[in-house]
Order: sequence, then structure tokens, then C-alpha cells
Amino acid sequence: MKVGVVGMGAMGQGIAQVAAMADCEVVVFDAFAPMLEKAKAELTKSLDNLVYKSKLSEDRAKVINSRYHWCHSLNELYNCELIIEAVKEDLDTKKKLFGELSKIVSDQCILASNTSSLSITSLASSVLLPQRFIGIHFFNPAQILPLVEIIPAVQTEEQLTQSVLQIIKNFGKIPIQVKDTPGFVVNRIARPFYGEALRILEEGIANIYTIDWAITELGQFKMGPFTLMDFIGHDINYHVTETIFKDFYYDPRYKPSFTQKRLVEAGYLGRKTGKGFYDYSKPIPVSKIEYNLNLGEEIKNRIVVMLINEAAEALHLNIASRDDIEIAMTKGVNYPRGLLKWADEIGIEECVQRLDHLYNHYHEDRYRCSSILRKMSYEGKMFFK
Repeated sequence: MKVGVVGMGAMGQGIAQVAAMADCEVVVFDAFAPMLEKAKAELTKSLDNLVYKSKLSEDRAKVINSRYHWCHSLNELYNCELIIEAVKEDLDTKKKLFGELSKIVSDQCILASNTSSLSITSLASSVLLPQRFIGIHFFNPAQILPLVEIIPAVQTEEQLTQSVLQIIKNFGKIPIQVKDTPGFVVNRIARPFYGEALRILEEGIANIYTIDWAITELGQFKMGPFTLMDFIGHDINYHVTETIFKDFYYDPRYKPSFTQKRLVEAGYLGRKTGKGFYDYSKPIPVSKIEYNLNLGEEIKNRIVVMLINEAAEALHLNIASRDDIEIAMTKGVNYPRGLLKWADEIGIEECVQRLDHLYNHYHEDRYRCSSILRKMSYEGKMFFK
């Protein structure tokens, strides 16, 4: 299969490597020529690293590297069977790109966006054959994380969706089909991981070090929310939150934080700038962690129940299936367990009580309990038997 990848940032490079390692011919394009040279060096380095770790033979690495075809014009993607864009997260930029591509490629070519939060249906409207358009959302780093969200637009042919699911399986990834709603599944459900941690910080309940400690040590998450926001980059993380908040008609559950907005304005974007919530020129001040188990449990329970509520709501609205929601959060963002199974372990009634406690304390719609949780509690049901 001949696959085109447009945009050679970290995500585009990752997608190109995944396709090349799945024995595809990969046509690579970036409008900024120096980015192509940088990507060429990075992809070679990535393969060399796999050879060094004995995960790939030298001969195999050479074959994979020979599958990249570097081009300097969109016209060179004319005979691709699938094209995935990974350019900046801007609706107008992506629409313009797809409008140009749809005039170049054949009627059989699949056009796909790797957007994490923009409307697939809106993007599909910019092409000549919208029924051949779909969302294929990889997670960063694409070479490592196995989950890929497949998002059909309103216009997408059903058969095309099934074909794309199979293509992504052939890439060695785990695809899940999700509805075209803001944030899809992973970015939508994950909002409280950041948003509630920021709220706890802003209220002065605990500092960033204590919150990260509670989530990693007591919650068993791989990273605390502030470490993860710094890792993602605040420009990206804040933009996704802001987009989802706007696209959900300003639902308070997704309200962005002024604290994070100020970091973006200051240029403190996290690891890539050397400073975000943490200052990476200095060691972490462990002395500032408040090792209080009661406080830690309160923090963990509050964030986890908000995540559970979001996962339950996504299921209630048929954004994805029960099993795909569990796969999404364990394989897409490495949560320690599926949120719906976690709800069963805690107890549905207990989850409802925790949410009601928050709502009664704040009287904010942000803390409203999903109707599916309340109904299940009343009926004594669980997500899994």
C-alpha cells in the first residue's frame, strides 16, 4: 500500500515510521523544506536506536528506510492510496490542505486527518468526495502507543470505515471506532485528569507536587497531571481543552484554567521550554510534597470519580462501546485500569455519592452525575459482571 503523510513534526514522523514498518511505501511531504531534512535524520536515528536495542536487524532497518520517498510538492502524492495529514491543529489550514489534495488524488484514495479535537465532518466538507474522508487519530509517540481512534464523518461510507479499521490493524495497532464529537473518546474523557487537578491547585487544597504524588503513588497512574501537562506542552494541552469547551457549547465540565492559560502566555510550555509547572533546571523539591494519606486519598478519589463520570457519559451517549472505552483509556493514555471496571470496583453507588457530595458542596453543573450512573445505582447494576 502507498501511504502519504503530510506534516513532518513528531506526530507525522511517527505515523510515517508505523506505515513503513508495516511494509508500506511512504510518500512524505512538508511545506517547510528544512523540516523534511530534520525528519529524515530523526527517522534514521529512530531506526538506528531500534537496531542498537536489538529490536530490529540492520538489514531490516535499511529496507524500512528505503520505503520513505521524500517529496517537495503535494502533486507527488497523486498515486497514494491513503493520505494522513499531521499539520498544525487549525481548521482552516487543514481544510485548505485537503481541498488541494482532493484535486490531486484519485477517486479511490482515502483522505484522513490525525486531528485530536477538530470536527471530522467539517473537514470532510472541504474535499470533492467526502464519503472517502475519515479521521485516523494516532497518539504520541505513534511508534509506541498502540491505540488509534477511527472517526467516521457524517459523510463517510460505512465500508470505508471497515476498510480503515483493517488497515490500522495491519499497521500493528489497536483501532477503536468512535463518534465524531469534540475530543472523540480519549481527549474528552481525559479532561478531568487535568481540569480537576488544576481546580484542586487553584483552591489551595494541595500543591502540584502533592497532587502528582497522590495520583502516581496512590492512584498508580504513570504520570501525575502536572508532570503530564508539562510533557504534552501547555500550548497543546490548553488548546485542546479550550477547543473542547467551546465545541461543547461551553459546558462547565470542560472549562479551561486561567492558571494554565497564564503559563501559555508566559511561554512556560513545559519540558520543551525548560519550564512549566516544574522548573527543569532544578531538582524536584521533594520536601514540598505533603505525605498525608487522607489528603492524598481525597485528591485521588476526586479526580478518579470525575474521570469515571466522563467515561460513563461517553458510554451513555454512544460515543464508543463499553469495551472500546476501556481499551481507549488503558492503551491510549496508559491509565492503570479501565475506568468503567474501576467504577465497578469502587461501587456504582459510592461513585454517585462522591459526585453528589461534590455537587452539593459547589452547586456547579461541572459536578453533575451522569444519568447512567444514577440509574445503575438505583437498579443495582454494574458495567461488568
